[in-house]
Amino acid sequence: MFGSGRAILALRASYRDDLRSVRAVTAIGYVRFHGILDDDVGVYSESPTGEPVYNFSYVDQVYDGLLANGVRPFVELSFMPRQLASRDVTQSFWYHPVVAPPKDYRRWDALITALARHLIERYGIDEVSRWYFEVWNEPNLDFWAGRPKQSSYFALYDHTARTLKSVDGRLRVGGPATAQAAWIPAFIRHCRQAHVPVDFVSTHVYGDDTAKDVFHTAERIARNRMVCRAVQKVHAEIEASPVPSLPLIWSEFNASWSNHTEITDAPYMGPWLAETVSQCDGLVQDMSYWTFSDVFEEQGVVKTPFYGGFGLIAAGGIPKPAFNAFALLHQLGERRFVTEPAETLVTRRADGSIVLALWNYADVGSSSPLRRVALTVAHSDARSASVQLLDPGHGNAGVAYRGMGSPRYPTSGQLTQLRAAAALPAPLVRPLDHGSLDLDIPSDGLMLVTLAAQAPAAAQVRTGREAGR
Repeated sequence: MFGSGRAILALRASYRDDLRSVRAVTAIGYVRFHGILDDDVGVYSESPTGEPVYNFSYVDQVYDGLLANGVRPFVELSFMPRQLASRDVTQSFWYHPVVAPPKDYRRWDALITALARHLIERYGIDEVSRWYFEVWNEPNLDFWAGRPKQSSYFALYDHTARTLKSVDGRLRVGGPATAQAAWIPAFIRHCRQAHVPVDFVSTHVYGDDTAKDVFHTAERIARNRMVCRAVQKVHAEIEASPVPSLPLIWSEFNASWSNHTEITDAPYMGPWLAETVSQCDGLVQDMSYWTFSDVFEEQGVVKTPFYGGFGLIAAGGIPKPAFNAFALLHQLGERRFVTEPAETLVTRRADGSIVLALWNYADVGSSSPLRRVALTVAHSDARSASVQLLDPGHGNAGVAYRGMGSPRYPTSGQLTQLRAAAALPAPLVRPLDHGSLDLDIPSDGLMLVTLAAQAPAAAQVRTGREAGR
């Protein structure tokens, strides 16, 4: 699952091109975005006599485009249509979504009813029951102007969840979609006590959120630990709740909630993502990386390809190192081995191949010594290994971009060069010397090693570490 800007962007050709590119390397199954109810989608207006008028034309085009590309919507029900809002309060994004509660909950309920019925009529309940409906976005921040914040959000959730279930009980609904892993115990307790339906819990954390905001402590938590520390916290809160089997969906995460070229545009993302996958595995049903594309306008129209945008693909269709990191990690097997050295994932694919991810993490603005790994393979007929590497010199268009003077508006020829520079090199086949292979992983490097299945006997893999780490 991946996030992506706001709903209306899904109508752009560049958005759909990027979606197809990401799906080709990740098998992305769901997309979440803001603003399906925003005025630019045209869902709700009122007649001269004040009667509600619904228009689902753009909604259909948005969801048709996702489904045509093999991706389902994770429906974030936001934000408030201006004419339905109790007051004109907007959030600071460039497109200024209205974040007030509805002026009339009967009209809100009628809108949600009409939307749900329309989606079922158009796509069928067998399809729409496989979607998710998430009520709002980060109501604990400035995306919700209800007062008091929590109780007024709970009122919005109650109306929305009950309305959806009244249309069809198979529709899946959840929340509270909070920032900083907030409100989960209170949300579950409220739903339980008020007998409000909830099918999943959702929340968000970013790598540079603070311990004060997430855990209410003064400790310093490293960027490569924050997301999964928060996942562990919420996982434990659900297990300790009256509904311990509720699925947990992390509907936003990234290494930073702000724009930093040295983070989201850089090879740093390879080891950071590998660390996050390794730590969060088994604690969460789905995690939604924010975002798959820099077709994105929260800070305004994109002014340059590399500005620290959240997306895997920069403007102009240029894959970033994070895109390549997902492409490598997606090749890992379905079964994970329990015992692993640090900075290592060892997996087996269904066909018997052994696939390892190895990385060399360094904090932002620093570097780590070369990581030297001695790989030993036993009980396997494998005679060679396939090795792919993402690092500052491989799969990173940033070097070529700076080399051409960092043009604000690259020409078509420069875009072609940048896409070529962004491509991961083809896998290198390395012979195993009596079952052994020496590997060097530079700082900010992520390496994928594949040992093709040669015999039915199970392979055993050991890694030894040398020099400096």
